[in-house]
Amino acid sequence: MSETTKEWSSEEIESIKERILTALETVIDPELGIDIVNLGLIYEIDFANSGDTVIKMTLTTMGCPLADVLTESIHEAVKEIPEVTNVEVKLVWYPAWSTDRMSRYARIALGIR
Repeated sequence: MSETTKEWSSEEIESIKERILTALETVIDPELGIDIVNLGLIYEIDFANSGDTVIKMTLTTMGCPLADVLTESIHEAVKEIPEVTNVEVKLVWYPAWSTDRMSRYARIALGIR
């Protein structure tokens, strides 16, 4: 990592965030067998010029025992993106997750109309 902070254009930042989101699609919820993006668990991705990245996500239920497993999987997935130097996963509970946040793909896979 260089000593200077690169100034990314807004287009470059959006591209990096898209690649982060794509990487997060490889993180599968072990209980449901669907990735966390299609489940609607990812609320926000913040990427700073320094490479520091904050991923705001929720879980399907408060007290979900998979929080640590998912957080570790997120770190593993995102470390493949060279622009990301540090990742922080923040669990948020508002707005509360509901099946309305799921993609069409996830709904079909889980048999939800």
